[in-house]
Amino acid sequence: MTILDAILQGVIQGATEFLPVSSSGHLSISQHMFGIQLPGILFDVMLHLGTLIAVVFVYRELVWRLIVEFFSLCGDLFRGRFKWGEMNENRRLIFMLLIGLLPLFLLFCPIPGTDMKIKDLSEKLASDTGIVVEGVALLATSLLLTLGILAGKRQGAYRHAMGRNGKKAPAGGRRGLTVPDAVIIGFTQCLAAVFPGLSRSGSTMSVGLMRGVNQQTALDYSFVLGIPSIAAAALVSLKDVGSAGEDIGLVPLLVGVVTAAVVGFLAIKLLKWIVTTNKLYIFAIYAFLAGAAVTVTGILEHNAGINLFTGQPL
Repeated sequence: MTILDAILQGVIQGATEFLPVSSSGHLSISQHMFGIQLPGILFDVMLHLGTLIAVVFVYRELVWRLIVEFFSLCGDLFRGRFKWGEMNENRRLIFMLLIGLLPLFLLFCPIPGTDMKIKDLSEKLASDTGIVVEGVALLATSLLLTLGILAGKRQGAYRHAMGRNGKKAPAGGRRGLTVPDAVIIGFTQCLAAVFPGLSRSGSTMSVGLMRGVNQQTALDYSFVLGIPSIAAAALVSLKDVGSAGEDIGLVPLLVGVVTAAVVGFLAIKLLKWIVTTNKLYIFAIYAFLAGAAVTVTGILEHNAGINLFTGQPL
């Protein structure tokens, strides 16, 4: 892999990890288009590490509050002072994050009749020779975003009504998450981890909106929920560092991580602005057009038996 390839992949990863258009899908499609062959999934995981740095930096104050609150929670549990009904906002968020992460353990369940686990299916789909799965998953992302936008509008999540004092009232929707919210969003994140092209941030945020959660709360929860998910994926893939790291090269690896971190930081800021200005529909339209184009291209390639971009046989 060249440094230019690493920069390109880092830009794609950083931009699409947080924008609701699927980083895994775009990485898979770009590697297909440019004929980039990667030994294993190490490089993809390292790019995710770059975006992890970005989201931790943006949410550093909230992350620090949650860390402090976690140790306070442990102390209260040890002393028998914990009461579910008297939790503050940070402590409640910790529990909602833990509950939202539980469905990810399903990824380690074996697939009946095969020697694979569910998490292995994601790598298999991303590294196959076709792009039909990515195209269909992008269409699913578009559908989820559209449903989320419509639900948000019905519940007033995008409407800032005028209060009696002449000032804008807060946007509608619940500002706190419930246990069912966290479970459903967690299952959605698990599903997005399997299918390249199904956006993790877009699907989890949309499901939150469909559950009646405030747009900012849904956005922040989606981002913070991704922190332990991305970190866990990196830890699980550490076994690939030896051989794959040597094949890729240390410099391209570092360049990719730094690029993904910088672009990821900018993407988070952009998405925050887009959500607050009610322009999320832009991504629903993009995901639909991209998904349709990729699906049609994938079908044509399957029928022709060749990669239409590189001319190589599938």
